[in-house]
Amino acid sequence: MTEDTSYTPPRVWTWEAESGGRFAKINRPVAGATHEKILPIGKHPLQLYSLATPNGVKVTIMLEELLAAGHSGAEYDAHLISIDGEQFGSGFVAINPNSKIPAMMDHSTADPTRIFESGAILLYLADKFDAFIPRDPSARAECLSWVFWQMGATPYLGGGFGHFYAYAPQKYEYPINRYTMEVKRQLDVLNQHLADKPFMCGDDYTIADMMIWPWYGGLVLYNLYQAAEFLDTPSYTHVNRWANEIQARPTVKRGEMVNKTWGPPEGQLHERHDASDFELRTQDKIEDAQKA
Repeated sequence: MTEDTSYTPPRVWTWEAESGGRFAKINRPVAGATHEKILPIGKHPLQLYSLATPNGVKVTIMLEELLAAGHSGAEYDAHLISIDGEQFGSGFVAINPNSKIPAMMDHSTADPTRIFESGAILLYLADKFDAFIPRDPSARAECLSWVFWQMGATPYLGGGFGHFYAYAPQKYEYPINRYTMEVKRQLDVLNQHLADKPFMCGDDYTIADMMIWPWYGGLVLYNLYQAAEFLDTPSYTHVNRWANEIQARPTVKRGEMVNKTWGPPEGQLHERHDASDFELRTQDKIEDAQKA
């Protein structure tokens, strides 16, 4: 790869043209809604507006885990938000002024509660249902340390490595090397940490695992960004062991399907409004019904 060194930053940056890359048409340097759109509200108190990216999958896994653990109050409607511009609709921006999925409304509170940012949503649900987060202050601190590690670390994986390795209009050696080094360091952090414990916080499966798995589990299991060989992900044996064990949970398999619009149709549940939707409303069944 050859570095382009011809660019000199101006004294004051101005937005003059699209920067290129896969998401160029929706990138912009200002916030706020671009159009009016009222969001739908389903029958359950918890209303999720999302897409099955790693950040969205964190929340649907948590909700499915809560339901499997017997917390009936965690029943939810999951509405699909396509990130080709729907995230800039007025209804969604009212819930998340940062215009990123996922976002959630809890209508069980006296005044409906909005929650945005995936980490905030999982912590809110863990506290609301007293589940998947330790009660002991020291154990809770360990769990939250890994939750916030994920929130701080993953932008280097997604916005850094993923962008320059997979989505940027040209390949540049310096940023790819820079972010590859950091992602491999993060994988080594996880690999060393998981060498002597089954889950991120010890013996108990917690929101820390649900936060970290969609990103780093996806990296080693699903060839995220088509970069498994480049990153030598099989060499992180403890991360792979942990990722495979979590992937085998039925709750995780269901959570991965919700708001998913790619891959095999039988693995896509575009919207989830009832537990029976996993049997009755997957995309293959919808397509078969349309053909009939």
